[in-house]
Amino acid sequence: MIVNRWAQLLLPVGVALADPILPRQYGTNDFQSSCASIASKLALENATVYFSQFVAAGQNLSIPDRNATCGAPYQAVSVDLCRIALYVSTSNSSGINMEAWLPSNFSGRFLSTGNGGLAGCIGYPDMAYTTSLGFASVGANNGHNGTSGGAFYNQPEVVADFAYRSIHTNVVVGKEITKQFYGSPHKKSYYLGCSTGGRQGFKSAQDFPEDFDGIVAGAPALAFNNLTSWSGHFYNVTGPPDSATFVPTAMWTVVHEDIMKQCDLLDGYADGILEDASICNYNASSLLCGSNSTNSSSCLTPIQVNTVQKVFSPLTLSDGSLVYPRMQPGSEAVAAFAVYNGQPFIYNVEFFKYAIYNDPAWNPLTINDTDYINAAIKNPSDINTWKGDLSAVQARGAKILHYHGQMDGIITSENSPRYYEHVSSTMGKTPAELDEFYRFFRISGTAHCTGGDGASVIGQQLESYQSLDPSENVLMAVVEWVENGNAPETITGTHWVNGTKSAGVDYKRAHCKYPKRNVYKGVGDPKAVESWECVEE
Repeated sequence: MIVNRWAQLLLPVGVALADPILPRQYGTNDFQSSCASIASKLALENATVYFSQFVAAGQNLSIPDRNATCGAPYQAVSVDLCRIALYVSTSNSSGINMEAWLPSNFSGRFLSTGNGGLAGCIGYPDMAYTTSLGFASVGANNGHNGTSGGAFYNQPEVVADFAYRSIHTNVVVGKEITKQFYGSPHKKSYYLGCSTGGRQGFKSAQDFPEDFDGIVAGAPALAFNNLTSWSGHFYNVTGPPDSATFVPTAMWTVVHEDIMKQCDLLDGYADGILEDASICNYNASSLLCGSNSTNSSSCLTPIQVNTVQKVFSPLTLSDGSLVYPRMQPGSEAVAAFAVYNGQPFIYNVEFFKYAIYNDPAWNPLTINDTDYINAAIKNPSDINTWKGDLSAVQARGAKILHYHGQMDGIITSENSPRYYEHVSSTMGKTPAELDEFYRFFRISGTAHCTGGDGASVIGQQLESYQSLDPSENVLMAVVEWVENGNAPETITGTHWVNGTKSAGVDYKRAHCKYPKRNVYKGVGDPKAVESWECVEE
C-alpha cells in the first residue's frame, strides 16, 4: 500500500571494536562541573559560545528554539553528555549555528553529522545516536534555519555555507572544542549522513580529505544541480491532477504490482523486492486499458502509459545529452507522493528561485532545457559535488562506505553507480583496486535513507539499527575498517515484523558490494541470509 510518508523522509533524523582511548576519565560530578565551566573557557576564533549544558542520561532534552519545520522541540538522550551551542562566523555576511555533544563515555572518536534536503536543521537524532556509542558528535544548521531555501535569496555566502562551508567549519571548530574539553585531541574522525548529508560526506572527501578518517554517505545528492532539475521535470511528465497525462496516486500501486510481475524474479525469488532495480526494464503497456474497458482504476490510457514510460526514462536535453538517470522501478510507494503528485517539487522550486536565478517570480511550471543548462553552468560554490578523483582520500588511508536504497523515491538509486563508475574511470582503477578505500553497497527494499519493504535496517540512523555488530551496522563497519583494517564485504540488513522493532526480526539479508548483485540460490529458506549469494554483474 502506498502511504504518505515522503515528507518525513525528506527531513534529517537523521560495539565492541578496538579498545577505546579515553583522553580523560570523569566522575559524574567532575563531568558536570567541567561542562558548566567550559563555555567561558573555550578559545575559538570567530565564534560566540551561547551556553554549555549538562544533559543527564535518560533525559528528554527540551529544544525550545528548534525551528518548527525541523521536527519536534525535544530529543531523548541516553548517556550523560555536555551540550555546547555556539555561532561561528563564516564570512562578513554569513555564519552557522552549531552544537557539540560531548559524552562522558568518550571513546576518542569524533563524528560530524549531516543535513537533509535544503534544510538548516541540526541533526539531533543522529547526535543522540552517535553520542550513545561514545562519539563526540557535532552538527550544524547549514548556515540557515529551517527547511526553506529562501535564505539563499541574494545571499551567495549562505549558499556557500550550504554547499560546503557549514560542514567543514563545523568539523574544524568541533575538533577544537573536543580537544579543549577532554584535554587531548580525538584519535579518529568520522562522518555520518544521508541524502544532502550523503553529498556533504562526498564533498568532504573531494575537497577536505583531511577532515575524516571514515565516511558513511547514504543516498548522496550527487550531481546536485542536475538532481534538482530532474526533481523538477516530473511535473512536465505528469502534468497537474486534472490533465490527461496524470496518473492518479492509487494507480501507482497497480503499477508497482505490475513492476513486480515483470521484474521480481530477476533475482531468482518473488518476494516483492528488487535486489537490483537497474536491470528492471519495465514496460507499462501491459496495463493498457482494453477498448471495452470501463474500469479505469486498474488500467492506463495510452497517454498514461506514455507518462509511466517517461518516468522510468533518463532526463535528457533535446540533443540527447544526459541530465540525470531514470527513476528506478520499485520506488512508487514514496515517489507517488514526492514527485508524481502533479505539483512542482518544493526543493527544486526553492533552489532555482533563490540559488540559481535569485528570482522569486521564476515559474517552476515552465522548467525546460534552458533551466537545466543554467543550473549546471552556475553550479554555485561547486555544489555539484562530482569530482571523480578521490586519490587524496586513498593517500591518507581514509575510508568511504557509500550506500543507496533500491526503492528510493527521492534520489534515484541509479545515480550512485554512475558516480562510482565516474570515480573508477577518473582514477583508472578497477573495483578491486577501489576496494582499498571506497566501497558502495546497494540496499534492496530500502526507501530514501531508511524505511522500505526490505531489509532496510543497517544502523544508518537512531531508529534504524538492530545491532552494533560491524556486519550489520554501517557506522560500526566503517569504524572497524578504519581502526582494524577489516573492510566490509556485505552489509546485512534487518527487516522487522510489520516494520516495527518491538515486533521482532522477520528476516535478514546480506546486501552486496557493487558491482555484485544479490540472487537467490534456488534452495533453502529465502528468509535466511545463506540462501542468497553475491554474483558478478
